[in-house]
Amino acid sequence: MALEAIPGVKLTPTATKEILSSNYLEATDFDFSNQYLPELMNKEFSRYGNQSIKGFIERMGQEAPMQSDLIKWSEEGRLRPVGTGVTRSSNVFTLAAHTFRVNDTVIFNDGTNEDKGIVSVVTTDTFTVLPSASAGWAIGTTAIKCFAYSNEYRKGTEGRAESLEANPDIFENKPIIIKEKDSVNGSDMSQIGWIEVEGEGGMGYLWYLKSRSQTRQRFDDYIEMGMIEGVSFESGSAAATAGFTGTEGFFEAVEQGNIFDGLITDLTDVDEILDRLNKQGAISEYLMFNRFAQDRAIDAMLASQNSYGVGGTSYGAFDNSEDMALNLGFTGFKLAGYEIYKSQWKYLDDPTARGLFSGNATVNGVMCPTGVKTVYDNVLGANASLPFLHVKYRKSATEDRRYKVWNVGSAGNVSNSSLDANELHMLSERALCVIARNNFVMLKGA
Repeated sequence: MALEAIPGVKLTPTATKEILSSNYLEATDFDFSNQYLPELMNKEFSRYGNQSIKGFIERMGQEAPMQSDLIKWSEEGRLRPVGTGVTRSSNVFTLAAHTFRVNDTVIFNDGTNEDKGIVSVVTTDTFTVLPSASAGWAIGTTAIKCFAYSNEYRKGTEGRAESLEANPDIFENKPIIIKEKDSVNGSDMSQIGWIEVEGEGGMGYLWYLKSRSQTRQRFDDYIEMGMIEGVSFESGSAAATAGFTGTEGFFEAVEQGNIFDGLITDLTDVDEILDRLNKQGAISEYLMFNRFAQDRAIDAMLASQNSYGVGGTSYGAFDNSEDMALNLGFTGFKLAGYEIYKSQWKYLDDPTARGLFSGNATVNGVMCPTGVKTVYDNVLGANASLPFLHVKYRKSATEDRRYKVWNVGSAGNVSNSSLDANELHMLSERALCVIARNNFVMLKGA
């Protein structure tokens, strides 16, 4: 009797010192990838840099607790009413639900001519005005704009017959619940790898540390993006019918304010924006968060204002030193009493976020006012001074849902379940409040 040959293993000696398939085990004999030990580089390289996109909300806003499913606040309306799109037939002007009153003195302009007069009769949608000029009206009959600049009464007459009530704008938002999970079984928690990673539990050769760290980082990004990109689901939509409410995010709110088409490339563009802002809250200090193309365009615009060199080439070279780098980067500028500071917003360029889109969907940047705004909190029933951007999160004496983290399972020093794994659960319930959205500007489009 003799031992049977091992299938697939060929061990035939040779007189020369060389590696042959006949005298050494081949890789295929035991399904190894190679008989040579590779040079292992156990450090993982971050070829995309820091991929986190959070930071905008943290930098711009504050946080405050809430105890309700609904956030509601009011912002004051315009103090003086105006009329646009007014039409005229003789002395009768038509404007639906106007607020003009008898004895108001009114100024009219149709884009070419201007007239003034005094209101004599009002109805719900019309008001009759006696012209101040003996020749009658010079204005046309359509596309008229007007406002009451004062009023006048004859001697010995009664006062106002009606009053104007405050007309605030009511805003509301609802919080959303954001969740994330990372799960690793007990065996994999104790399995060593060849890549050294850094994660929640420190540094080592346990791959789950990397996965868990990325899960938390991804959760932080979801929180940020949820507050930026969130939308309120419309009543009757499939999402609303399924029981989801959505939440008004930063972009949805700001798009109700001021939108500038395209990139800011010259001072004419800046003047156009400041002219609009000057008609709003006239807040003097703004922070701009831009994608790279917009940030670079502003640098070029500011550099071109230098009169000492073509295209601003003398910036940063005043001592004529060959060792001095030419600095054409600017942190901001001041114009017509407005101070504007700028920085790049990584989220707008990231190819896994807004940088994925192009054309009219491109968000080039946002201009955010700094400081605080006084609003009336309908829930608290009192005035509150709040930053223009702030986050409300759910919290009570027994439950804090700002950023909850807990573990479930029976592995990794956790023993609250029979599950042979360690599950990391994360949860946040919050909403973003954008105060005085008429003072924000979104730069959008190709």
